[in-house]
Amino acid sequence: MVTDEVVIGIDGGGTHTRVLVCDLNGNALAYCEKGGASIYKDRSAVNNVHTAIHEALEAADKQAHQVVGLAAGIAGYDEPSDLDWIAPLTDLPGLSCPKWHVNDAVVAHSGALLAKPGIIVISGTGSIIVGITEDGRFMRNYDFHHYAASAARFIAYDAAYEVLAGHVNLTDEALIQSMLEHWNVASISEFAKLARSGFEADEQERNKTFGTFAPLLTAAAEQGSSVAVSVCDRAIHQIKVGIELLAAAFASETVEVAFIGSVANSPYFIKRLSEQLRCGANKQYTIVEPKLPPAAGAVLYAMNQLNKPITDDVWRRIQNSEFV
Repeated sequence: MVTDEVVIGIDGGGTHTRVLVCDLNGNALAYCEKGGASIYKDRSAVNNVHTAIHEALEAADKQAHQVVGLAAGIAGYDEPSDLDWIAPLTDLPGLSCPKWHVNDAVVAHSGALLAKPGIIVISGTGSIIVGITEDGRFMRNYDFHHYAASAARFIAYDAAYEVLAGHVNLTDEALIQSMLEHWNVASISEFAKLARSGFEADEQERNKTFGTFAPLLTAAAEQGSSVAVSVCDRAIHQIKVGIELLAAAFASETVEVAFIGSVANSPYFIKRLSEQLRCGANKQYTIVEPKLPPAAGAVLYAMNQLNKPITDDVWRRIQNSEFV
């Protein structure tokens, strides 16, 4: 059955904004990707989201008045006051449908586990651990004032400090060389001089520079760099603790866990975190592949808020889409 009504799902991360337009039967009509949606990570956040929505609707051959619901998961939405900067992200002419703004972890969970009980770990540009219990209770590691410093920039900062502090050995030669090349310096002494000046004056640009080093760091851990292994294992332990904190509230003895984000899905993190959870505390843990990406999870979230039936056929249509 063809329907003219559509919903919009938005995954607004710190690095990318991903917009998916679907009809109410789960047919994905268009997808668009632009820069970050967080004003703390990208000064063009509002324009990025507006442009992504506009281009996605245009590609779907739909008008704003045909949108019956929009769900946006936005990185950095941690307090009610954050809505002051988040609401304008989806404030477009003619787009007067119901809108639901939530933390990006909410739509990520909706997609990864289809809103069923379980825990998701997000570690990429940012870091958060989220769980939904059997009775529907939503929890974050933030609620415990716990933070797993596993975001890309944090592990890169940590590695730079270890190297500058002299905590290196022969296994770290390749890591050090890649670090010098990344920051365009010729020696550790030059790198130290750059560090003493604060690396870069602009915080957003500095964090981006560190964040883009993370893939080199996790790859170095795979190759046995002592610094990279130490840094990554510290972050992995913090993630494990966050998972165990949330898992204690589940009734079941076995809890499903999914990993989302570039750091969490790096081969080293997947391998080591999976090993750690096999002997984890509080529960037994089953590692599962995310069923759908966060933008698709946002579509499901919008449909659920509209009381539209989400059958197996609906989510499988989304899953089988060329855009997912």
